Amino acid sequence: MSETPAQLWRNLVAAAPAHPFVTSYDALGGRVELSPATLDNWVSKTANMMVDGFGTQPDDRVAVALPVHWQSIVWLLSSWSVGAVAVPVDADAFPEGAQIAVADADRLESALDSGAEEVMGASLHPLGLPLRDLPPMVLDYTTEARGHGDHFSPYPLDPGSPAYASGREWTGAELVSAARERAERWSLTGEDRVGLVIGPGTPLSVFGEDASVLLAAVAAGAPLVLLQGGPGDAPDLLSRLKMEGATAVLDLTDSGVAAAGGLRALG
Repeated sequence: MSETPAQLWRNLVAAAPAHPFVTSYDALGGRVELSPATLDNWVSKTANMMVDGFGTQPDDRVAVALPVHWQSIVWLLSSWSVGAVAVPVDADAFPEGAQIAVADADRLESALDSGAEEVMGASLHPLGLPLRDLPPMVLDYTTEARGHGDHFSPYPLDPGSPAYASGREWTGAELVSAARERAERWSLTGEDRVGLVIGPGTPLSVFGEDASVLLAAVAAGAPLVLLQGGPGDAPDLLSRLKMEGATAVLDLTDSGVAAAGGLRALG
């Protein structure tokens, strides 16, 4: 039977709840590490908020106007857990008719203008602190989510239903298939740790139209290390990747860190 992205995530949480899964560095070098269990706590709270607070139903659209960040990963996983269709938003290109739009501070006005039924602002603070200067009609994501339950049981979902709208609509089964294909192509296993080198504000499109960069890591149980860098930053990036025990790197900024450190380059 075909799987869904929510099942891939549940499998990872069950197999390695306490191991690191997302380790994130900000531009100043601040570090946050989240295990599958910790990230799943946010996923559960967000999914419960969507269902109990907003009445989210399978096939509803959730516009995610956030850069690559642990909070954007939570929103994708939560959307898939409730059977909603996650729609990654580049720049201000919000879809029409979304039931929920979640955006960073710079895109809240565009989110409101999109006509989404509910608009949430995300501070993207490393520790999940609230957003300052919240506009009228906008809810703060972390404040709202914290009030909801720590456990959520994903709905019985149809793998053939839409799950992601990026370029085209992708079913859950297609996302899982693409994830497993990428994990096999990259030879990813649970022994790997993947560095993802990005620039400031890098959009979710870097996960691929099929989200397989993210879901390949989930399928393989390979933790992610998110770092910001660029040309000339290879020594600092390499130092952090070695400290984190990274075995492979997907460098989206041409920093040259893979060649400098002898890491397995992914592409």
